[in-house]
Amino acid sequence: MALETKAVSVDLESSVSEASTTDSPIKASEKLQRKGSFRRGGVIPTAICLSKAAIGAGVLSVSGHAAEVGVVWQVACLLFGGLLTVMSIRMISVASIETKKWGFEDVSEELFHPVMSLFTGFMNVCNCLGAAAGYLIVCGQVFVVVFQANRSARDLFVVLVGIFVCCPMALARHVGFMRHLALLSIVALIFVVVVVAWYWGDQGTDESVTVENFLLGAGGATPIIYMNAINNMIFAFCNQFNVPQLTGELTPEPSRQGMTKVAVLSTSASFFLYASVSIVGVLAFGVGGNQKDSLILDLMPVRKEVHVLISLLAVMFSVLTCFQFHIYPIRQFLAYVVRKARGRSSDDEEKDVVYFGLSLTRWYDIVCALGTVCLVVLIAVVITSLRTIMDFIGAFASAYISFIVPPLWIIALRRKDPKNFSWFSREILFSVSFLALGLFLFVFGTYSAILPILGH
Repeated sequence: MALETKAVSVDLESSVSEASTTDSPIKASEKLQRKGSFRRGGVIPTAICLSKAAIGAGVLSVSGHAAEVGVVWQVACLLFGGLLTVMSIRMISVASIETKKWGFEDVSEELFHPVMSLFTGFMNVCNCLGAAAGYLIVCGQVFVVVFQANRSARDLFVVLVGIFVCCPMALARHVGFMRHLALLSIVALIFVVVVVAWYWGDQGTDESVTVENFLLGAGGATPIIYMNAINNMIFAFCNQFNVPQLTGELTPEPSRQGMTKVAVLSTSASFFLYASVSIVGVLAFGVGGNQKDSLILDLMPVRKEVHVLISLLAVMFSVLTCFQFHIYPIRQFLAYVVRKARGRSSDDEEKDVVYFGLSLTRWYDIVCALGTVCLVVLIAVVITSLRTIMDFIGAFASAYISFIVPPLWIIALRRKDPKNFSWFSREILFSVSFLALGLFLFVFGTYSAILPILGH
Protein backbone atom coordinates (compact mmCIF):
# COMPACT_ATOMS: atom_id res chain seq x y z
CA MET A 1 0.00 0.00 0.00
CA ALA A 2 0.99 3.60 -0.55
CA LEU A 3 1.10 4.23 3.19
CA GLU A 4 3.78 1.56 3.49
CA THR A 5 6.06 2.93 0.78
CA LYS A 6 8.56 4.31 3.24
CA ALA A 7 8.73 1.01 5.09
CA VAL A 8 9.47 -0.78 1.83
CA SER A 9 12.11 1.76 0.80
CA VAL A 10 13.72 1.69 4.26
CA ASP A 11 14.05 -2.09 4.08
CA LEU A 12 15.63 -1.80 0.64
CA GLU A 13 17.98 1.01 1.68
CA SER A 14 19.12 -0.90 4.76
CA SER A 15 19.81 -3.97 2.63
CA VAL A 16 21.81 -1.89 0.17
CA SER A 17 23.78 -0.16 2.94
CA GLU A 18 24.67 -3.49 4.55
CA ALA A 19 25.91 -4.84 1.24
CA SER A 20 27.79 -1.65 0.37
CA THR A 21 29.90 -1.47 3.53
CA THR A 22 32.47 -3.70 1.86
CA ASP A 23 31.36 -3.64 -1.79
CA SER A 24 30.95 -1.06 -4.53
CA PRO A 25 27.40 0.00 -5.45
CA ILE A 26 27.48 -2.35 -8.44
CA LYS A 27 28.53 -5.27 -6.27
CA ALA A 28 25.91 -4.32 -3.70
CA SER A 29 23.24 -4.52 -6.41
CA GLU A 30 24.59 -7.87 -7.55
CA LYS A 31 24.49 -9.08 -3.97
CA LEU A 32 20.82 -8.20 -3.77
CA GLN A 33 20.20 -10.01 -7.03
CA ARG A 34 21.83 -13.16 -5.65
CA LYS A 35 19.15 -13.40 -2.98
CA GLY A 36 17.16 -15.38 -5.52
CA SER A 37 15.45 -14.89 -8.85
CA PHE A 38 12.08 -15.48 -7.15
CA ARG A 39 12.61 -12.87 -4.43
CA ARG A 40 9.90 -10.32 -3.73
CA GLY A 41 10.44 -7.50 -6.21
CA GLY A 42 12.20 -9.59 -8.88
CA VAL A 43 11.07 -9.26 -12.51
CA ILE A 44 9.77 -12.83 -12.82
CA PRO A 45 7.80 -12.96 -9.53
CA THR A 46 6.46 -9.46 -10.18
CA ALA A 47 5.31 -10.59 -13.64
CA ILE A 48 3.64 -13.63 -12.08
CA CYS A 49 1.86 -11.45 -9.53
CA LEU A 50 0.70 -9.10 -12.27
CA SER A 51 -0.42 -12.07 -14.39
CA LYS A 52 -2.40 -13.41 -11.47
CA ALA A 53 -4.06 -10.05 -11.00
CA ALA A 54 -5.40 -10.47 -14.56
CA ILE A 55 -5.84 -14.22 -14.90
CA GLY A 56 -8.84 -15.19 -12.84
CA ALA A 57 -12.54 -15.53 -13.48
CA GLY A 58 -12.07 -14.07 -16.98
CA VAL A 59 -10.68 -17.44 -18.09
CA LEU A 60 -14.04 -19.01 -17.32
CA SER A 61 -16.15 -16.72 -19.51
CA VAL A 62 -14.03 -15.90 -22.57
CA SER A 63 -15.11 -18.99 -24.50
CA GLY A 64 -18.73 -17.90 -24.10
CA HIS A 65 -17.96 -14.66 -25.91
CA ALA A 66 -15.89 -16.53 -28.51
CA ALA A 67 -18.93 -18.72 -29.19
CA GLU A 68 -20.97 -15.62 -30.01
CA VAL A 69 -18.50 -13.64 -32.13
CA GLY A 70 -16.16 -16.33 -33.48
CA VAL A 71 -12.59 -17.23 -32.70
CA VAL A 72 -11.14 -14.83 -35.29
CA TRP A 73 -12.72 -11.78 -33.64
CA GLN A 74 -11.91 -13.10 -30.17
CA VAL A 75 -8.22 -13.70 -30.85
CA ALA A 76 -7.92 -10.37 -32.67
CA CYS A 77 -9.43 -8.64 -29.63
CA LEU A 78 -7.02 -10.48 -27.34
CA LEU A 79 -4.01 -9.48 -29.44
CA PHE A 80 -5.14 -5.87 -29.57
CA GLY A 81 -6.00 -5.85 -25.87
CA GLY A 82 -2.65 -7.36 -24.94
CA LEU A 83 -0.78 -4.70 -26.89
CA LEU A 84 -2.80 -1.92 -25.26
CA THR A 85 -2.20 -3.45 -21.83
CA VAL A 86 1.58 -3.46 -22.27
CA MET A 87 1.48 0.21 -23.30
CA SER A 88 -0.82 1.09 -20.42
CA ILE A 89 1.36 -0.63 -17.83
CA ARG A 90 4.42 1.16 -19.15
CA MET A 91 2.67 4.55 -18.91
CA ILE A 92 1.60 3.89 -15.32
CA SER A 93 5.07 2.74 -14.28
CA VAL A 94 6.69 5.80 -15.90
CA ALA A 95 4.34 8.12 -13.99
CA SER A 96 4.94 6.26 -10.72
CA ILE A 97 8.73 6.31 -11.09
CA GLU A 98 8.96 9.96 -12.13
CA THR A 99 6.66 11.14 -9.31
CA LYS A 100 8.03 8.57 -6.81
CA LYS A 101 4.45 7.76 -5.83
CA TRP A 102 3.19 4.18 -5.63
CA GLY A 103 -0.58 4.47 -5.63
CA PHE A 104 -3.21 5.72 -8.10
CA GLU A 105 -4.45 8.28 -5.60
CA ASP A 106 -1.03 9.68 -4.76
CA VAL A 107 0.06 9.96 -8.41
CA SER A 108 -3.24 11.64 -9.36
CA GLU A 109 -2.89 14.14 -6.53
CA GLU A 110 0.71 14.87 -7.51
CA LEU A 111 -0.21 15.52 -11.14
CA PHE A 112 -3.73 16.96 -10.84
CA HIS A 113 -5.80 17.64 -7.71
CA PRO A 114 -7.16 15.72 -4.68
CA VAL A 115 -10.58 15.68 -6.35
CA MET A 116 -9.06 13.76 -9.27
CA SER A 117 -7.46 11.41 -6.75
CA LEU A 118 -10.79 10.70 -5.09
CA PHE A 119 -12.56 10.08 -8.41
CA THR A 120 -9.79 7.83 -9.72
CA GLY A 121 -9.71 5.96 -6.42
CA PHE A 122 -13.49 5.52 -6.56
CA MET A 123 -13.30 4.06 -10.07
CA ASN A 124 -10.49 1.77 -8.99
CA VAL A 125 -12.59 0.60 -6.06
CA CYS A 126 -15.54 -0.10 -8.40
CA ASN A 127 -13.27 -2.13 -10.67
CA CYS A 128 -11.79 -4.17 -7.83
CA LEU A 129 -15.05 -4.66 -5.95
CA GLY A 130 -16.77 -6.02 -9.06
CA ALA A 131 -13.87 -8.30 -9.93
CA ALA A 132 -13.50 -9.60 -6.37
CA ALA A 133 -17.25 -10.28 -6.23
CA GLY A 134 -16.89 -12.19 -9.50
CA TYR A 135 -14.34 -14.47 -7.88
CA LEU A 136 -16.67 -15.30 -5.01
CA ILE A 137 -19.45 -15.91 -7.54
CA VAL A 138 -17.14 -18.47 -9.18
CA CYS A 139 -16.60 -20.15 -5.80
CA GLY A 140 -20.36 -20.33 -5.38
CA GLN A 141 -20.74 -21.89 -8.83
CA VAL A 142 -18.12 -24.52 -8.01
CA PHE A 143 -19.95 -25.38 -4.80
CA VAL A 144 -23.28 -25.68 -6.63
CA VAL A 145 -21.81 -27.90 -9.36
CA VAL A 146 -19.93 -30.22 -7.00
CA PHE A 147 -22.64 -30.63 -4.36
CA GLN A 148 -25.79 -29.82 -6.39
CA ALA A 149 -26.53 -27.26 -3.69
CA ASN A 150 -29.51 -24.90 -3.62
CA ARG A 151 -29.34 -21.09 -3.48
CA SER A 152 -29.38 -20.87 0.32
CA ALA A 153 -26.51 -23.33 0.71
CA ARG A 154 -24.57 -21.53 -2.00
CA ASP A 155 -24.98 -18.18 -0.24
CA LEU A 156 -23.89 -19.66 3.10
CA PHE A 157 -20.81 -21.16 1.47
CA VAL A 158 -19.84 -17.81 -0.07
CA VAL A 159 -20.16 -16.15 3.35
CA LEU A 160 -18.02 -18.81 5.04
CA VAL A 161 -15.32 -18.56 2.37
CA GLY A 162 -15.28 -14.81 2.81
CA ILE A 163 -14.93 -15.03 6.59
CA PHE A 164 -12.44 -17.86 6.97
CA VAL A 165 -10.34 -17.57 3.79
CA CYS A 166 -10.59 -14.09 2.32
CA CYS A 167 -10.52 -12.07 5.54
CA PRO A 168 -7.25 -13.49 6.91
CA MET A 169 -5.45 -13.26 3.55
CA ALA A 170 -6.64 -9.68 3.01
CA LEU A 171 -4.54 -8.49 5.96
CA ALA A 172 -1.12 -9.00 4.34
CA ARG A 173 0.93 -5.80 4.07
CA HIS A 174 2.59 -6.38 0.66
CA VAL A 175 1.44 -7.64 -2.75
CA GLY A 176 4.73 -9.46 -3.35
CA PHE A 177 4.12 -12.02 -0.61
CA MET A 178 1.50 -13.63 -2.89
CA ARG A 179 4.06 -14.59 -5.55
CA HIS A 180 4.24 -18.29 -4.62
CA LEU A 181 0.46 -18.66 -4.40
CA ALA A 182 0.15 -16.73 -7.67
CA LEU A 183 2.43 -19.19 -9.45
CA LEU A 184 0.47 -22.18 -8.12
CA SER A 185 -2.84 -20.61 -9.09
CA ILE A 186 -1.71 -19.98 -12.66
CA VAL A 187 -0.67 -23.62 -12.88
CA ALA A 188 -4.13 -24.54 -11.54
CA LEU A 189 -5.85 -22.61 -14.34
CA ILE A 190 -3.60 -24.23 -16.93
CA PHE A 191 -4.86 -27.55 -15.57
CA VAL A 192 -8.43 -26.34 -16.10
CA VAL A 193 -7.65 -25.64 -19.76
CA VAL A 194 -6.17 -29.15 -20.01
CA VAL A 195 -9.39 -30.61 -18.58
CA VAL A 196 -11.49 -28.68 -21.12
CA ALA A 197 -9.21 -30.06 -23.85
CA TRP A 198 -9.75 -33.56 -22.40
CA TYR A 199 -13.52 -33.02 -22.55
CA TRP A 200 -13.22 -32.02 -26.20
CA GLY A 201 -11.10 -35.09 -26.96
CA ASP A 202 -13.43 -37.40 -25.04
CA GLN A 203 -16.77 -36.05 -26.27
CA GLY A 204 -15.63 -34.82 -29.68
CA THR A 205 -16.35 -31.49 -31.27
CA ASP A 206 -19.80 -30.18 -30.34
CA GLU A 207 -22.34 -30.86 -33.08
CA SER A 208 -23.23 -27.16 -33.30
CA VAL A 209 -19.71 -26.25 -34.48
CA THR A 210 -18.88 -25.77 -38.15
CA VAL A 211 -15.77 -24.27 -39.70
CA GLU A 212 -17.64 -21.07 -40.52
CA ASN A 213 -19.31 -20.45 -37.15
CA PHE A 214 -16.15 -21.53 -35.31
CA LEU A 215 -14.14 -18.84 -37.06
CA LEU A 216 -16.77 -16.10 -37.49
CA GLY A 217 -19.49 -16.87 -34.96
CA ALA A 218 -22.98 -18.29 -35.20
CA GLY A 219 -24.31 -15.23 -37.01
CA GLY A 220 -26.79 -12.64 -35.86
CA ALA A 221 -24.36 -11.01 -33.48
CA THR A 222 -25.18 -7.33 -33.03
CA PRO A 223 -22.66 -4.52 -32.51
CA ILE A 224 -23.61 -4.68 -28.83
CA ILE A 225 -22.52 -8.33 -28.64
CA TYR A 226 -19.23 -7.53 -30.36
CA MET A 227 -18.66 -4.64 -27.98
CA ASN A 228 -19.36 -6.85 -24.96
CA ALA A 229 -16.70 -9.23 -26.23
CA ILE A 230 -14.30 -6.28 -26.15
CA ASN A 231 -15.54 -5.41 -22.64
CA ASN A 232 -14.72 -8.92 -21.53
CA MET A 233 -11.27 -8.60 -23.11
CA ILE A 234 -10.65 -5.38 -21.18
CA PHE A 235 -11.66 -7.03 -17.94
CA ALA A 236 -9.64 -10.16 -18.72
CA PHE A 237 -6.38 -8.25 -19.16
CA CYS A 238 -7.00 -5.61 -16.50
CA ASN A 239 -4.24 -5.66 -13.87
CA GLN A 240 -3.24 -2.00 -13.92
CA PHE A 241 -4.66 -1.43 -10.45
CA ASN A 242 -1.63 -3.25 -8.98
CA VAL A 243 1.00 -1.63 -11.23
CA PRO A 244 1.97 1.38 -9.06
CA GLN A 245 2.54 -0.70 -5.95
CA LEU A 246 4.38 -3.49 -7.77
CA THR A 247 6.52 -0.85 -9.46
CA GLY A 248 7.47 0.48 -6.04
CA GLU A 249 8.34 -3.02 -4.83
CA LEU A 250 10.60 -3.76 -7.82
CA THR A 251 14.21 -4.44 -6.76
CA PRO A 252 16.98 -3.41 -6.69
CA GLU A 253 15.09 -0.25 -7.67
CA PRO A 254 12.02 0.68 -9.71
CA SER A 255 12.83 1.08 -13.42
CA ARG A 256 11.04 1.50 -16.73
CA GLN A 257 12.99 -1.35 -18.28
CA GLY A 258 12.09 -3.70 -15.44
CA MET A 259 8.38 -2.90 -15.60
CA THR A 260 8.38 -3.18 -19.41
CA LYS A 261 9.72 -6.73 -19.05
CA VAL A 262 7.10 -7.40 -16.38
CA ALA A 263 4.36 -6.06 -18.67
CA VAL A 264 5.42 -8.22 -21.64
CA LEU A 265 5.78 -11.39 -19.55
CA SER A 266 2.52 -11.00 -17.67
CA THR A 267 0.48 -10.03 -20.72
CA SER A 268 1.92 -12.88 -22.81
CA ALA A 269 0.93 -15.38 -20.12
CA SER A 270 -2.59 -13.94 -20.02
CA PHE A 271 -2.93 -14.03 -23.81
CA PHE A 272 -1.80 -17.66 -23.98
CA LEU A 273 -4.40 -18.81 -21.48
CA TYR A 274 -7.26 -16.73 -22.83
CA ALA A 275 -6.63 -17.69 -26.46
CA SER A 276 -6.26 -21.38 -25.60
CA VAL A 277 -9.43 -21.59 -23.57
CA SER A 278 -11.38 -19.59 -26.18
CA ILE A 279 -10.49 -22.05 -28.94
CA VAL A 280 -10.84 -25.27 -26.95
CA GLY A 281 -13.97 -24.06 -25.14
CA VAL A 282 -15.84 -23.39 -28.38
CA LEU A 283 -14.84 -26.76 -29.84
CA ALA A 284 -15.88 -28.59 -26.68
CA PHE A 285 -19.11 -26.82 -25.75
CA GLY A 286 -20.39 -25.35 -29.01
CA VAL A 287 -21.44 -21.98 -30.34
CA GLY A 288 -24.34 -19.63 -29.77
CA GLY A 289 -26.59 -20.49 -26.86
CA ASN A 290 -24.86 -23.80 -26.14
CA GLN A 291 -22.33 -22.06 -23.90
CA LYS A 292 -23.38 -21.50 -20.29
CA ASP A 293 -22.40 -18.64 -17.97
CA SER A 294 -18.94 -20.12 -17.29
CA LEU A 295 -16.81 -23.20 -17.96
CA ILE A 296 -17.71 -24.45 -14.49
CA LEU A 297 -21.35 -24.86 -15.50
CA ASP A 298 -20.30 -26.31 -18.87
CA LEU A 299 -18.39 -29.07 -17.06
CA MET A 300 -21.35 -30.00 -14.85
CA PRO A 301 -22.30 -33.16 -16.84
CA VAL A 302 -18.87 -34.70 -16.08
CA ARG A 303 -18.41 -33.29 -12.58
CA LYS A 304 -18.05 -36.77 -11.06
CA GLU A 305 -14.84 -37.44 -12.97
CA VAL A 306 -11.92 -37.17 -10.53
CA HIS A 307 -9.79 -34.89 -12.69
CA VAL A 308 -12.79 -32.64 -13.37
CA LEU A 309 -13.44 -32.38 -9.65
CA ILE A 310 -9.79 -31.50 -9.06
CA SER A 311 -9.98 -28.85 -11.79
CA LEU A 312 -13.02 -27.27 -10.17
CA LEU A 313 -11.22 -27.11 -6.83
CA ALA A 314 -8.21 -25.67 -8.68
CA VAL A 315 -10.47 -22.93 -10.07
CA MET A 316 -11.63 -22.09 -6.57
CA PHE A 317 -8.06 -21.90 -5.29
CA SER A 318 -7.02 -19.74 -8.22
CA VAL A 319 -9.81 -17.19 -7.97
CA LEU A 320 -9.37 -16.89 -4.21
CA THR A 321 -5.72 -16.06 -4.83
CA CYS A 322 -6.71 -13.50 -7.46
CA PHE A 323 -9.24 -12.10 -4.99
CA GLN A 324 -6.44 -10.80 -2.79
CA PHE A 325 -4.85 -8.74 -5.58
CA HIS A 326 -8.11 -6.83 -5.93
CA ILE A 327 -8.35 -6.08 -2.22
CA TYR A 328 -5.00 -4.21 -2.12
CA PRO A 329 -6.07 -1.24 -4.31
CA ILE A 330 -9.26 -0.82 -2.26
CA ARG A 331 -7.22 -0.76 0.94
CA GLN A 332 -4.87 1.70 -0.73
CA PHE A 333 -7.72 4.07 -1.55
CA LEU A 334 -9.26 3.80 1.91
CA ALA A 335 -5.84 4.42 3.47
CA TYR A 336 -5.52 7.54 1.33
CA VAL A 337 -8.96 8.79 2.45
CA VAL A 338 -8.23 8.09 6.13
CA ARG A 339 -4.82 9.76 5.84
CA LYS A 340 -6.35 12.88 4.30
CA ALA A 341 -9.09 12.96 6.92
CA ARG A 342 -6.45 12.81 9.66
CA GLY A 343 -4.31 15.45 7.97
CA ARG A 344 -1.29 13.19 7.70
CA SER A 345 1.19 12.39 4.92
CA SER A 346 2.15 8.99 3.53
CA ASP A 347 5.42 9.11 5.47
CA ASP A 348 3.92 9.50 8.93
CA GLU A 349 3.17 5.91 9.93
CA GLU A 350 6.31 5.43 12.00
CA LYS A 351 5.40 8.57 13.99
CA ASP A 352 1.84 7.41 14.61
CA VAL A 353 0.50 6.41 18.00
CA VAL A 354 0.83 2.68 18.76
CA TYR A 355 -1.88 0.45 20.23
CA PHE A 356 -1.19 -3.19 21.14
CA GLY A 357 2.04 -3.18 19.14
CA LEU A 358 0.51 -1.76 15.92
CA SER A 359 0.29 1.83 14.72
CA LEU A 360 -3.13 3.43 14.47
CA THR A 361 -2.56 3.64 10.71
CA ARG A 362 -2.19 -0.13 10.58
CA TRP A 363 -5.33 -0.61 12.69
CA TYR A 364 -7.28 1.55 10.25
CA ASP A 365 -5.85 -0.58 7.43
CA ILE A 366 -7.01 -3.81 9.10
CA VAL A 367 -10.53 -2.47 9.66
CA CYS A 368 -10.75 -1.27 6.04
CA ALA A 369 -9.52 -4.63 4.73
CA LEU A 370 -12.08 -6.62 6.72
CA GLY A 371 -14.87 -4.20 5.85
CA THR A 372 -14.00 -4.48 2.16
CA VAL A 373 -14.21 -8.27 2.23
CA CYS A 374 -17.61 -8.08 3.95
CA LEU A 375 -18.91 -5.74 1.22
CA VAL A 376 -17.62 -8.03 -1.53
CA VAL A 377 -19.31 -11.02 0.10
CA LEU A 378 -22.59 -9.10 0.18
CA ILE A 379 -22.33 -8.29 -3.55
CA ALA A 380 -21.52 -11.92 -4.40
CA VAL A 381 -24.56 -13.12 -2.46
CA VAL A 382 -26.92 -10.73 -4.26
CA ILE A 383 -25.51 -11.17 -7.80
CA THR A 384 -25.04 -14.66 -9.26
CA SER A 385 -24.30 -14.03 -12.96
CA LEU A 386 -20.58 -13.97 -13.72
CA ARG A 387 -20.73 -12.62 -17.29
CA THR A 388 -23.06 -9.75 -16.38
CA ILE A 389 -20.81 -8.34 -13.71
CA MET A 390 -17.64 -8.84 -15.78
CA ASP A 391 -18.99 -7.13 -18.90
CA PHE A 392 -20.14 -4.11 -16.92
CA ILE A 393 -17.00 -3.75 -14.80
CA GLY A 394 -14.78 -4.25 -17.86
CA ALA A 395 -16.54 -1.44 -19.72
CA PHE A 396 -17.04 1.01 -16.89
CA ALA A 397 -14.21 0.88 -14.37
CA SER A 398 -11.52 -1.21 -16.08
CA ALA A 399 -11.56 0.93 -19.23
CA TYR A 400 -11.17 4.09 -17.16
CA ILE A 401 -8.29 2.76 -15.06
CA SER A 402 -6.52 1.02 -17.95
CA PHE A 403 -6.94 3.39 -20.90
CA ILE A 404 -7.96 6.84 -19.65
CA VAL A 405 -5.87 7.48 -16.55
CA PRO A 406 -2.43 6.39 -17.94
CA PRO A 407 -2.33 8.79 -20.95
CA LEU A 408 -3.67 11.61 -18.76
CA TRP A 409 -0.78 11.03 -16.38
CA ILE A 410 1.80 11.13 -19.18
CA ILE A 411 0.36 14.36 -20.61
CA ALA A 412 0.31 15.96 -17.14
CA LEU A 413 3.89 14.84 -16.47
CA ARG A 414 5.21 16.40 -19.65
CA ARG A 415 3.28 19.64 -19.13
CA LYS A 416 5.20 20.19 -15.89
CA ASP A 417 8.12 21.17 -18.12
CA PRO A 418 6.48 23.84 -20.35
CA LYS A 419 9.71 24.76 -22.11
CA ASN A 420 10.05 21.29 -23.62
CA PHE A 421 6.35 20.48 -23.94
CA SER A 422 4.69 20.23 -27.35
CA TRP A 423 1.29 18.83 -28.26
CA PHE A 424 2.81 17.62 -31.53
CA SER A 425 5.60 15.53 -30.02
CA ARG A 426 5.44 11.81 -30.73
CA GLU A 427 4.79 10.86 -27.09
CA ILE A 428 1.98 13.39 -26.61
CA LEU A 429 0.28 12.57 -29.91
CA PHE A 430 0.37 8.90 -28.99
CA SER A 431 -1.02 9.66 -25.50
CA VAL A 432 -3.87 11.74 -26.96
CA SER A 433 -4.74 8.93 -29.41
CA PHE A 434 -4.62 6.40 -26.57
CA LEU A 435 -6.90 8.65 -24.50
CA ALA A 436 -9.40 8.99 -27.36
CA LEU A 437 -9.58 5.21 -27.72
CA GLY A 438 -10.01 4.85 -23.97
CA LEU A 439 -12.91 7.32 -23.95
CA PHE A 440 -14.63 5.40 -26.76
CA LEU A 441 -14.25 2.09 -24.94
CA PHE A 442 -15.48 3.67 -21.72
CA VAL A 443 -18.60 5.34 -23.18
CA PHE A 444 -19.78 2.85 -25.80
CA GLY A 445 -18.62 -0.15 -23.76
CA THR A 446 -20.63 0.95 -20.73
CA TYR A 447 -23.68 1.52 -22.93
CA SER A 448 -23.31 -1.97 -24.45
CA ALA A 449 -22.92 -3.60 -21.04
CA ILE A 450 -25.97 -1.87 -19.56
CA LEU A 451 -28.41 -2.79 -22.34
CA PRO A 452 -28.48 -6.57 -21.55
CA ILE A 453 -28.91 -5.77 -17.85
CA LEU A 454 -31.95 -3.64 -18.71
CA GLY A 455 -33.36 -6.44 -20.84
CA HIS A 456 -32.78 -4.86 -24.27
